[in-house]
Amino acid sequence: MKSIPCFKSYDVRGKLGQELNESIAYKIGNGFARYLDAKRIVIGGDVRLSTEALKSALAQGINDFGADVVDIGLSGSEELYYAAFSLDVDGGIEVTGSHNPVDYNGMKFVGRGALPIGQATGLLDIKSLAETEPKINNSSKGENTYLSIVDNYIHHLLTYFNKDSIKPLKIVVNSGNGAAGHIVDGLEKEFTAKNIPITFIKIQHEADGTFPNGVPNPLLPSCRKVTSDAVLENKADLGIAWDGDFDRCFLFDETGGFIEGYYTVGLLAEAFLKKSPGEKIVYDPRMVWNTIDLVKANSGIPIECQSGHTFMKECMRKENAVYGGEMSAHHYFRDFAYCDSGMIPWLLVTELLSLSGKTLSQLVNERIAAYPCSGEVNYKVKDPTETIEHITNYFSSQSAEISHVDGVSIEFPNWRFNLRASNTEPLLRLNVESRGDRTLMLEKLSEIEKEITQLK
Repeated sequence: MKSIPCFKSYDVRGKLGQELNESIAYKIGNGFARYLDAKRIVIGGDVRLSTEALKSALAQGINDFGADVVDIGLSGSEELYYAAFSLDVDGGIEVTGSHNPVDYNGMKFVGRGALPIGQATGLLDIKSLAETEPKINNSSKGENTYLSIVDNYIHHLLTYFNKDSIKPLKIVVNSGNGAAGHIVDGLEKEFTAKNIPITFIKIQHEADGTFPNGVPNPLLPSCRKVTSDAVLENKADLGIAWDGDFDRCFLFDETGGFIEGYYTVGLLAEAFLKKSPGEKIVYDPRMVWNTIDLVKANSGIPIECQSGHTFMKECMRKENAVYGGEMSAHHYFRDFAYCDSGMIPWLLVTELLSLSGKTLSQLVNERIAAYPCSGEVNYKVKDPTETIEHITNYFSSQSAEISHVDGVSIEFPNWRFNLRASNTEPLLRLNVESRGDRTLMLEKLSEIEKEITQLK
């Protein structure tokens, strides 16, 4: 049968009509059920207009194999993960295009207990099965049921912070016309019932699959202004914006300033270690010094791991780490079956703000001054491998420490950088940081950029 082009390193993503359609979704559902030899699979989906039809086709493929489907309805990826580890199911599929353009969609896969399924852990097998003739059980087809897990999921979220510690806070929440709105509403209801003094200012709140305000992707500077302006206008203590399946949240301080995900990793590491000193914290190699410093200062053990959710989750399981964070705003939690969540991080930050008595800008600006960073800078290059090799050779004679855990990390006493090829796009990604010297960081960023540009 014809090859299915929408399988990527970690999931399925494709342009509608060309790379992903209902026929392909049917085959993927059937292949997924065959791979797991499943009896029961949970599915959910984001707000995109194409999602319901793709979910229906997935379910048909699963049913034809002979397995039952539990449909949790409109959901973010983390709701699907929660369902996969809290229900008696063999695995789960979230239909989501996340932050991709409106004419795209995709799927994320987990096994029993929300174990990740990626290229090295079964995704290629699912692809191979989906590309063969579907297996149809004519004598015993599966059935579909609908189940809301929202209340149980919200109660789980509330276990991550101490409600009695929370001081009055005003928070701007931007669901980006994504799937997060119903969870914010559910949390608001619980906060009111439990007298938790958090007030929400909701913007772009209603789920709308036409994305009238653009694709929810707060990594794009053009998507940040509306949240930043709302924080200032409402004199809020914190702003939060989510991507399309809300497995990532992006924070804004009380001045409307966007906070790089790197510094959020440090905040969350500190939040966990204040409760449980001695725990292990996993971080990715792109920018590291701030995280290592905070983890050690709070009696924790820092563990470096290759970026990417399958690597992070595997490493956390191996190390029994309480928390793992990537500067891309993916945050993983041991008590959440090592899965990523875009809701747990900001709940922990509200507790940290309440206990510290500081504003978010005060907490973060101290860390920015100590370890200024470039943020991630992307370059389109013809050959990422050749470019990384060139940059490595350029610095290798300068008495640097060189690591190849993820791309190349090159470290000097007062500054360091990581250069890696994207796993999902034809891009080279550069991150530079220094020890308390922003001028040095910017000089080195320019130096590396000049070499990349010359080679290009």
